[in-house]
Amino acid sequence: MAVREIFAGMPWWVKWVAVPVIAIVVFGGLIASVIGFVIGLIFKVLVFVILVGGLVFVVRKFMSSSSSRGDW
Repeated sequence: MAVREIFAGMPWWVKWVAVPVIAIVVFGGLIASVIGFVIGLIFKVLVFVILVGGLVFVVRKFMSSSSSRGDW
């Protein structure tokens, strides 16, 4: 409740402009590194999904073409 009482007497621009700007300045590097990690992880997951999908496609294509020949 103490934080609410402190902010109750402050103007609106302190609560909605100054405090977020200070938070971004203080934690900006941490926020940027977390966002970079998440974007890198999403990129790696997409590359993994594309590679596995391509492998499944190639294997199915090879298996369907080899089973249709009937020389096995």
